[in-house]
Amino acid sequence: MTSPPRPGGPVFRIRSAGGRAVRTGAHSRHTAGAHTTGTAGGRAAAQRARTDRLRFLDASTRRIARSMELEETLQQLTAVAVPAYADRAHVFLRHPLPLADGAPDTPTVLRAQHTAHPGDALPPAVVRRLAGVLRGRRPVFGDDPATSAVLADMLGTAAGPPGRYSIVAPLLGRDQALGVVVLTRGAHRPAFTDDDLLVASQLATLAALGIDKAVRYGHEASVADALQRTMLPQSLPEPTGVRLATRYLPASRTAQVGGDWYDAIPLPGSRVALVIGDVMGHSVASAAIMGQLRTIVQTLAGLDLPPAEILHHLDEQAERLGDQHMATCLYVLYDPVRQRMLMANAGHPPPLLLHPDGTTELMGIPTGVPIGVGGCAFESTELPAPAGSTLMLYTDGLVESRGSDLQTGVERLVARLAGHHAAHPAGAPLESLCDEALSTLGHGERHDDVALLAARLEGVEPETFTYWYLAPHPRTAGQARRLARRTLRRWQLEPLLETTELLVSEVVGNAVRFATRPISLRILRTDVLRCEVGDDAPQVPRMRHAHLNDEGGRGLWLVDQLADRWGATRVSTGKVVWFELDLPKD
Repeated sequence: MTSPPRPGGPVFRIRSAGGRAVRTGAHSRHTAGAHTTGTAGGRAAAQRARTDRLRFLDASTRRIARSMELEETLQQLTAVAVPAYADRAHVFLRHPLPLADGAPDTPTVLRAQHTAHPGDALPPAVVRRLAGVLRGRRPVFGDDPATSAVLADMLGTAAGPPGRYSIVAPLLGRDQALGVVVLTRGAHRPAFTDDDLLVASQLATLAALGIDKAVRYGHEASVADALQRTMLPQSLPEPTGVRLATRYLPASRTAQVGGDWYDAIPLPGSRVALVIGDVMGHSVASAAIMGQLRTIVQTLAGLDLPPAEILHHLDEQAERLGDQHMATCLYVLYDPVRQRMLMANAGHPPPLLLHPDGTTELMGIPTGVPIGVGGCAFESTELPAPAGSTLMLYTDGLVESRGSDLQTGVERLVARLAGHHAAHPAGAPLESLCDEALSTLGHGERHDDVALLAARLEGVEPETFTYWYLAPHPRTAGQARRLARRTLRRWQLEPLLETTELLVSEVVGNAVRFATRPISLRILRTDVLRCEVGDDAPQVPRMRHAHLNDEGGRGLWLVDQLADRWGATRVSTGKVVWFELDLPKD
């Protein structure tokens, strides 16, 4: 970015950080006093000039040092230099900018940044001629023939008049050349002096440090953002009886990455765990801790523990990761068959439930303390989950900001979603609900990331599932076959009869061998046919290859060959073995 020459007198002023006017540049009094330093008046003038330069550099430091992005750093450099010090500022940076020590000190490609043609690369011959300036590590005037020729190639007609009306200053980072800045004045202003060369050196040093900081910050932020995104679910499951939609917004680039996460974990019995959490802090470490906590939650969920116990064990594991990390977490266990949900909260903002009748409820469950505090109990709360209702889970970045406290933000979110929900009697689409929730953020800068998980709780119709308890004895497998046959005929799924009977017989027969209590058999029809067999034995069966003389060991092999999908999961009461068959296309 360049600024056109401005006519004016010999003295220019800028505003310091305190708002005070400061004279600066060669057009301040030190120019006139340079020839009279031998007198008292000359010494006073020189002292005032030095004071002006120090004030100018102090104000420049404050403006350039506060920038965290490359573009803003370059804008601040131009703002402090033009017109107080020069008429134009041209910045050329090496491409690509180095991210670590060890890169060649002399760049091979320099691209224009703030010029009439940003992004244009200087010809290689010009870059080679600039190498002397970069190796010298000090700014030079543009009045010698070699530098004047280089400036003409770099800037063309914008190179300025001949003489000391231009300065070329290297931008030196941490032992590496990042580029050059060219400062020019028009003929209507005094030429640069030796003192101005010192000011240019300081400006270039400030700018180079700011550029280096911005590049390293941008790299760290991009790595952290990529790390966090890879730790979030790449796709959502499609569990029975619930539809899901999510949103994730990183913080504005001026803030660091956060530790928000969400998850949906299918569980035995057609249930699903809905999880949302937020690691406190903004750093790569926060994103890494988030990934570890999410993995721990997934592992604990597979044990089929109540939500309060899951948060208890998560709290224990978080303490082992270090007492400097804390997180909030909300864990919801939804059962579409019973149309109930069991939830526990560890310091997280309360969930919202949008009822089918158009009302909106802020669910008043015990808040609990954040994960990582240690030594505190969590409480599970069971609530109805009416079919057609929508559960909204979110992180505090959606409702809390520097200008709004948590309570005010939650009330604003409730009001916004209530109005949108009431305007759609048939139920607002999940995607539009998510967009409506995010609209409460406004267009300002976000200092925290936002995660949002919306779940439409559709439930399971009673006529689409059957459930039995069977005593574990040798005739149980035959009884299970008859029950499955009767059920599939009622559902008009005769094409699946033979396969289903065989698979049910094998799975139930295996359960009978180890069970000491009644076996559960559940058959569920949604977009697939799902059969689940539960028993009280914790040993999860594993498929093995039977030898020719073995009398057993082929049951699970048959299940693997005939079922479209199957699995076995350990639960708190034992285990559940399940299989699925795709429904006939007709």
